[in-house]
Amino acid sequence: MQEQMAELQKGLQTKTIEATSGGGMITVVVNGAQEVSSIRIDPSVVDPKDIEMLQDLLLAAVNEGLRRSKEMASEEMGKLTSGLGLNIPGLF
Repeated sequence: MQEQMAELQKGLQTKTIEATSGGGMITVVVNGAQEVSSIRIDPSVVDPKDIEMLQDLLLAAVNEGLRRSKEMASEEMGKLTSGLGLNIPGLF
């Protein structure tokens, strides 16, 4: 079981999800280990007079990416534990 868990965690590092905000103006890529691997910002959203909006869009995209990454990890863990008759919600 420990080997399977280690393999699952290793595999999650290679799986990614993409989250956006501002209608695609900000794109964040997060892996299954909840690490942000890239951030893309459309140049049109960069307005020196409105940095607060850029910060809000970035925060929204990162938080959505992290939320979806945790959901993905939980689903993968569910696949592993379902065969053992274990139901451990919120393990990841």
